[in-house]
Amino acid sequence: MLLTNHKTVDGSRWALDGYFLSLGTNLSTLLEMSREKMYRTLKTLSDAESAIGEEEAPIDPYQEVWAAGVTYLRSREARKAESTVADMYQKVYEAERPEIFSKSIGWRVAGNGAPIRIRKDSRWNVPEPELVLVINRYNEIVGYCAGNDVSSRDIEGENPLYLPQAKIYNGSCALGHGIWICEPNEIKDIPIRLQVQRANESIFNGETNTATMKRTLPELVEFLTRELDFPQGVFLMTGTCLVPDGDFTLQPDDVVVIRVGELKIENWVLGS
Repeated sequence: MLLTNHKTVDGSRWALDGYFLSLGTNLSTLLEMSREKMYRTLKTLSDAESAIGEEEAPIDPYQEVWAAGVTYLRSREARKAESTVADMYQKVYEAERPEIFSKSIGWRVAGNGAPIRIRKDSRWNVPEPELVLVINRYNEIVGYCAGNDVSSRDIEGENPLYLPQAKIYNGSCALGHGIWICEPNEIKDIPIRLQVQRANESIFNGETNTATMKRTLPELVEFLTRELDFPQGVFLMTGTCLVPDGDFTLQPDDVVVIRVGELKIENWVLGS
């Protein structure tokens, strides 16, 4: 099942498999339910009205997006290469406790076709394509979407304590194009692809698979929710393995295309 969010004359409206859900239905309410109850409820809420209207980010305004870092070997190597304290990334990669940080609030998230941004005080900016888990209030995984954890690598590399500035700013988080609702055991061996286009030419192409992730998905969820409650659910970015070489940086008007399984999100880079 695919949940999408659309801009209409009545405001944002959710749809299931191409048909609008009942007016007033929102994701926050759905994620207040258990996984089993949500699945049953969704099947009763869809009507015969075809979903139309511009797609918006598949998140409600006050839901949170969190992120896990250094969950793949390639990410560890990239962080070590950029940092003045490289050994800390080796340590967190090997440690029992993962790196987890707050990324965005829902109203800041860009959807499919919307712009993302690069910081004007940074010279080295990259897209980070990620599998993003959707988790309900009971800490159950109910599905996933595609995400882009846009990052300023030079700012984080200068000092790890600058990570919030490198990761959290206007236009630094994109989710889309919808949420694939499924059982947790279906979320395995998911292909992740990244393409960056500049002046109608492809300047970067890469592909990986979630099977190469060091951490398990339940492990990441457990650490996120160990001492935090999310009464209306939460999104968790699970890290990236596709890291462009050090001579690559995003530029205004670049187009970033990310595919996670069958889901696709495309964003263009807004000048600072």
